[in-house]
Amino acid sequence: MKYLHNKIIIKGARENNLQNISLEIPKNEITVFTGVSGSGKSSLVFDTIGAESQRQLNETFDSFIRHRLPHYGQPEVDRLENLSVAIIINQKRIGGNARSTVGTITDIYTLLRLLFSRTGQPFVGYSNVFSFNNPLGMCPRCEGLGKVNTIDVSKLIDYNASLNSGAIRFPSFTPGSWRWLRYVRSGYFDNDKKIKDYTAAEKEMLLYATPHKPEHPHKDWPKTASYEGIIPRFEKSFLKRESKENIRNAEQLAGIVTTRECPECHGGRLNQKILSCRINGKNIADCSAMQADELIRFLSGIRASNVKTVLDELTGRLQHVVDIGLPYLNLSRETSTLSGGESQRIKMVKHLGSSLSGLTYIFDEPSIGLHPSDVHKLNTHMQQLRDKGNTLLIVEHDPDVIAIADHVVDMGPHAGKHGGTVVFEGTLAGLKKSGSLTGKYLSKRPEINAHPRKPIGELVIADASLHNLKHITVKIPRGVFTVVTGVAGSGKSSLINHVLTQQYPEVKVIDQRALRGSRRSHLASYTGIFDLIRKMFAKKNGVSESLFSANAAGACPECRGLGIISLDLAFMEDVEETCEVCGGSGYQAAVLEHRLRGKNISEVLQLTVEEALSFFMAPEITGVLERLSRVGLGYIPLGQSLDTISGGEGQRIKLAIELQHQGEIYVYDEPTTGLHLSDIARLMKIFGEMVDNGNTVIVIEHNLNVMCQADWIIDIGPGAGHQGGTVVFEGTPRDLLKHRQSVTGKFLQQYLKHG
Repeated sequence: MKYLHNKIIIKGARENNLQNISLEIPKNEITVFTGVSGSGKSSLVFDTIGAESQRQLNETFDSFIRHRLPHYGQPEVDRLENLSVAIIINQKRIGGNARSTVGTITDIYTLLRLLFSRTGQPFVGYSNVFSFNNPLGMCPRCEGLGKVNTIDVSKLIDYNASLNSGAIRFPSFTPGSWRWLRYVRSGYFDNDKKIKDYTAAEKEMLLYATPHKPEHPHKDWPKTASYEGIIPRFEKSFLKRESKENIRNAEQLAGIVTTRECPECHGGRLNQKILSCRINGKNIADCSAMQADELIRFLSGIRASNVKTVLDELTGRLQHVVDIGLPYLNLSRETSTLSGGESQRIKMVKHLGSSLSGLTYIFDEPSIGLHPSDVHKLNTHMQQLRDKGNTLLIVEHDPDVIAIADHVVDMGPHAGKHGGTVVFEGTLAGLKKSGSLTGKYLSKRPEINAHPRKPIGELVIADASLHNLKHITVKIPRGVFTVVTGVAGSGKSSLINHVLTQQYPEVKVIDQRALRGSRRSHLASYTGIFDLIRKMFAKKNGVSESLFSANAAGACPECRGLGIISLDLAFMEDVEETCEVCGGSGYQAAVLEHRLRGKNISEVLQLTVEEALSFFMAPEITGVLERLSRVGLGYIPLGQSLDTISGGEGQRIKLAIELQHQGEIYVYDEPTTGLHLSDIARLMKIFGEMVDNGNTVIVIEHNLNVMCQADWIIDIGPGAGHQGGTVVFEGTPRDLLKHRQSVTGKFLQQYLKHG
């Protein structure tokens, strides 16, 4: 019996595309889950094991606590045994408001506050006053944000319009809204008079008046209501608090509000009394602005014996930040600005120093965004977590991370309906001999590009000095495949995504930012084929095209075409339920009676790209579908909402749209993110075809396999942040192997030697 408790036992897992699978996962070991995108890795690890562990843990709390925790449904599985408490460390961005920083989320800033309260001079108070979220410590001008927002009145107010015709250019103040009524019913204005024709006193009353009771309001004016000018009301509603309304109107806010450094605290967030407290000439804001590796060096110069324990703990936490590949981050960096990969690694910091054991840690591609040198450090920490007596479950594609696995589970054989089974479980050596898709690619010997293409010109980036770039000049060859590499934070993105595009506006950047569109947008609508599909349905059935849009005439009246009902529980997370009226389709029942080749519009949207290829005959539709299939997205349903498509998938959708173009300059930011080795091979073939068709392709990438196949490599570094920003190497992959100063060259040598 003791042996049985050393394994997580799964029987009959059917979540999402899992095909009723059963397996045993060893505890207190590192198990890596491999397989193509959509093969079922996440469904097994996150949606089955992780979700059930957290659901059962939440059930142990009383109802008051339970209602304030995330809700996990019971996964589709017959039996799960020997689960331990799961710590899920995923790539979901940390987010948070402007008061959430790297320092606060890791608790490092708490230790720094304690240090300054103990040994800073002059003494200004205990550790709590060093918090920019404490009224006693925060800067009175910016209220602890380090920046102030200014409303551009000319963008908020249309002076050529009247109140009745929509002079206040913001969604919450549109004619008919309750905020708008406060102005048109105040009794102060001619509501049909253009704002530009107002007297100075009327403009002052409209824009800046302090709260008061209006003297002669309209008869419908609420008896208890106060009148207040648009600007102070706008500031209170949108600038001084976080709300769902802010999120909904983020784009409009960005066009009206400008943000600048607070002129009083100069970004330090604290008041002048607190900033007067210093250690070795630095105040706490100065320390928060230092890179993690620089702050470690500063702390090493503090000799006060009464804070040795605090210093040791503080230095240890900062060293974890450095070791997981984030030496360039500072404590004042807002968490909302972190990438998915940075967010995941920041979440790790607390756990790396933890003395807890018997836990299950679940990671989602932790190598994302990391240079091979940083992956090596990451692996060391993973092994340390295991050696404390914990179980690690890692979803991963990187061969260097797969190499540290004690046990490997390969999912597949393909994606979507063609995946969801376990094709191999065992050791890495066994996987390489298994004949599975993952095994075949892991056992392949890498080859370096011996015949790089000849350039047809060059793009010269002159005197680049943005962020940490040290006034560098770089020549990028045209008409070839160029890889720009270097450790995270070295300046690659600053050089290519910003400076290059400023100097060459014609460059097209295909990054991993979310696809533009609302939750009502889906793959078919984004790629433009949905209009054609609706026309085909309308013609076949002799009805209006708008019937086949869930955003128009065909929408289910209950859920308004969303297919789900969202319940706003105020202080708790929203709860979403499938609409009972339309069964989740988003359409009226009458619309679903109309068919095209035996399928209704909802059934067509449920087809995957691969299935749709054999369903449709029209070249204008199949051409788009073929391109999506070529970039490895055959498993995605046509109706999949854009807000559920990952950054990597979104980037490949953008790539598919661009495939037919020629003579363009393209930049791809880490295009191998989330890709299986077989998908990377497919991607490299596509990039090769794009270059051969007369395009210039530049990729920012850490993947050694991609570097091997480059025509030209630019290595930025040598380190991150202040230690980066210079050109370490420019040349062919073969020449990089001979370059002794390049860390990238060293790892490329090892890769070619050991595979």
